[in-house]
Amino acid sequence: MDESRADGVQGFERGPEGTEKLADTPVIRVGPGQVKCSLQRPAGPAVPISPLASAAFSALALAAASAAWAGVERALGPIRRQLGDSQRELAGGPHAALSSTPASLPVSAPGSAKSQPADTVAREYPKQQPWRRPSSKKPPTRPLSGISEIRTFFRTNEQPIYFFGPTAFNLLGIDRWVRNFQYIAYYDSWDGGHPRLFVPTNRPDIAFESSEQIVNYLLRDPEVQAYLKRRGGKPMVAMVFFDEETEEICRELGYTLILPPDSLRRRLDSKIVTTQLGAEAGARSVPNIIGRAGTWSELEELAVGAGLGSDLVVQTPYGDSGKTTFFVKSEADWDTYSANIIGQDLKVMKRINNNAACVEACITRHGTIVGPLMTDLTGYPELTPYKGGWCGNDLFPEALTPIQRAASIEHVQRLGGRLAQEGYKGFFEVDVLIDTDTDEVYLGELNPRISGASPMTNVTAGAYADVPLFLFHLLEYMDVDYVVNVAEINERWLELASIDVWAQLIMKEPVDSVERLLEAPRTGTYRLAEDGKLTFARASHDWHQITDQDEAFYMRVYAPGDYRFKGADLGILITKGRMQTSEGLTERCRRYIDGIRSFYVSEPVPDAPLQLPIAYVK
Repeated sequence: MDESRADGVQGFERGPEGTEKLADTPVIRVGPGQVKCSLQRPAGPAVPISPLASAAFSALALAAASAAWAGVERALGPIRRQLGDSQRELAGGPHAALSSTPASLPVSAPGSAKSQPADTVAREYPKQQPWRRPSSKKPPTRPLSGISEIRTFFRTNEQPIYFFGPTAFNLLGIDRWVRNFQYIAYYDSWDGGHPRLFVPTNRPDIAFESSEQIVNYLLRDPEVQAYLKRRGGKPMVAMVFFDEETEEICRELGYTLILPPDSLRRRLDSKIVTTQLGAEAGARSVPNIIGRAGTWSELEELAVGAGLGSDLVVQTPYGDSGKTTFFVKSEADWDTYSANIIGQDLKVMKRINNNAACVEACITRHGTIVGPLMTDLTGYPELTPYKGGWCGNDLFPEALTPIQRAASIEHVQRLGGRLAQEGYKGFFEVDVLIDTDTDEVYLGELNPRISGASPMTNVTAGAYADVPLFLFHLLEYMDVDYVVNVAEINERWLELASIDVWAQLIMKEPVDSVERLLEAPRTGTYRLAEDGKLTFARASHDWHQITDQDEAFYMRVYAPGDYRFKGADLGILITKGRMQTSEGLTERCRRYIDGIRSFYVSEPVPDAPLQLPIAYVK
């Protein structure tokens, strides 16, 4: 307790034989919630004083006490005002109380034994309400403004969000940005070591024919449903591939599917529809014609009539480009591929010398945000058995010239605007083709979904400067109002693309046989030594901590006991370094491929079950 004294002035009392003696010292005490004046008796014998001195001392004592009391009042003024402001805030706002003076303080004034209020009117304060955590179910009272508030929103998110798929690959690392984000997968690449991955224990040996079938199996699995129920809330779910059955399951279970409708996605997934919408938006495709052909002569006639020549690229509407793109320049080529071509609508293109690039984007209420452009790795036999099949990406500053980059982004934004007119919103991926002879930039394929390039997009410098592109997709489906400057974000990401380098390899099984795996590499970080030997460095959950080109993250798909077969996705390797040049794969890339393959040990299986190559990562 603090004390204030009337220095040098003491009280007095009458002693025996008519003398006066110095008696009690006035003391003012200030404590929590009260102010008291009291008298403190000094030690020592009484000192005789005259009646005149006695009167003088009495006057001085009263004057000193009054002066001290006035000082205390001045000192208490700011405290009272602060207490008053706090009480008004607790009561609900600045008009909750009419005075800034707090409740009356019990005071013992000098010369009085009774307490009196500090103000003429005593006031009572409302009781302080206990603090409660705001519910995430209620939308913000005002729009999220800018990237900082969007980051905070996701760091404190209470809405459970799940990514379903054969593996966690496509959105791996998003859990670093979004609280309550989890992965539900069929293959456990971490052998139980990933804290936000759930894999059911009951995994029968089913010959799935598509990723959609795997997703639907997981949605109906009792273990998965029980896990989501234990975690509470109404789940939001996303995946790469889904169908009408997926939508029906989500309706039955009360899950919210945070993707465009399957009917719209399926229509837009057609390479022919993409070509038509792009043309309407002013985003040109490689010179082409749409039609049908039942013979080589009919195909040749179709192409020559459109001025395409006889060296052609023929695509069917749906499917992975590596399996639905055919290079035809003779009747012998037609005979090889005709069974996959006859009876379908065809996109027949002039064959050009080109560099392929891909870019992901997100259609928002404020416009289309375009991610970084990266080149494709296609058709390398060390990585895929499919000629023209996608098998990785390189992201590096020199991937495109400034003019090519600007033209590509314009194509994507034009297409995004046209897709928005169709009712599409959220994430999509676009392939662009650069004619190396003319420098023309053409619209390629559209993948109206999360794609195999998503992990690269979400790890770039642009993602760390702002937020990963997928978070804008989430905002569009979480009923959250927000405000961002799309042009500013696009400009910033374009600048940051000039300093960032990443690459990924999609490693498929190229051998046409079926074997059972006895050993397989662990998921984690690997180190490439100077002599070219690849060694396991440490367990890790994703690639966000990779620091240089001699370090890589490998995510395994198939584990010991599973089968390897032609076209199977064995795993994905990501590193900070280029994997190809104009001459082909780099020496470092080949060392990574050979090193990873050396960790696989398998045995032939004469009566192996039917295994179908499913694109697990795109």
